[in-house]
Amino acid sequence: MKQAPQIYDYLSRAEIAAFSEKSDLRAFATLAVQVALFAGAFALAILWPNPLTIVLAILLLGGRIQAWGVLTHDCAHGAFFRTPWLNQFVGRWIVGAAGHVPLEAYRRYHLEHHRFAGTPDDPDKWMVKNYPITRSSLKRKFTRDLTGRTGFRDLMREVNGFTFAANGPTLVFHLLLVGTLTALGAPWAYLLFWAARLFVYPAIHRLRQISEHGVVPDRDVLDARLNTGTTIPRWWERLFISPCNVNYHLEHHIFAAVPPYRLPALHRTLAERGYYEGHDCIAHGFGEVLRKATRPDEVPAAV
Repeated sequence: MKQAPQIYDYLSRAEIAAFSEKSDLRAFATLAVQVALFAGAFALAILWPNPLTIVLAILLLGGRIQAWGVLTHDCAHGAFFRTPWLNQFVGRWIVGAAGHVPLEAYRRYHLEHHRFAGTPDDPDKWMVKNYPITRSSLKRKFTRDLTGRTGFRDLMREVNGFTFAANGPTLVFHLLLVGTLTALGAPWAYLLFWAARLFVYPAIHRLRQISEHGVVPDRDVLDARLNTGTTIPRWWERLFISPCNVNYHLEHHIFAAVPPYRLPALHRTLAERGYYEGHDCIAHGFGEVLRKATRPDEVPAAV
């Protein structure tokens, strides 16, 4: 019987090493862009306060909260900075703090996901195992997200499980944020963060989960082309939903050591060499993700 192609049929070990090369400069540049967008969202609402700028600021902040989680994930893999201690420091005290993600606890949990992806022991499988779901079911899920029910539930879990060792950096982040906004004469703008965290981020996070492992051909096999998906976003989807190249999730599962700023080049190379041919693992935009994630509501049988 013919053996299935392996990744080394498409990439040499030297190419893999090149794609896995980290750069402190590129990591800082990636971080700086997200910090600028975070600060810019507050500036937009503070300098030109009106309903449109307030809504836009909240949406931008929701995307940045997603970015903080993504960069914490990359630091947990040691796949962001070239210098190891920077992954640890930035992952814990900057992006992990801003994203409410305790670095060490997340690292232990997430590496289990990578280890067991495609098996019944994957700790993330419960989040996507029932997809595709009915349109009415998906609507209910996003309604819970956008009305704050999911966000408040998750916040209560954080509060109830708070320890300074794990969550102290997040407390420091909030003290600095509210202090800075107060010093700027706009303490009210602090509420924008919580509006984004409680009402926007849960929906963005759910959509990302669906795109990564919810709309795949077979999440119970080991081939990443079958158990993981990649999404090619539009520019505005990249800004609000999938920052920092998190949309290249299939490529990340193949090579977790590849830093986020090299994932687009890795994707292009694999596409040019036919790695994805014959596999329905690439979605073009999150609208396609949602179409794949749903099925028609059941029609009651005639009596």
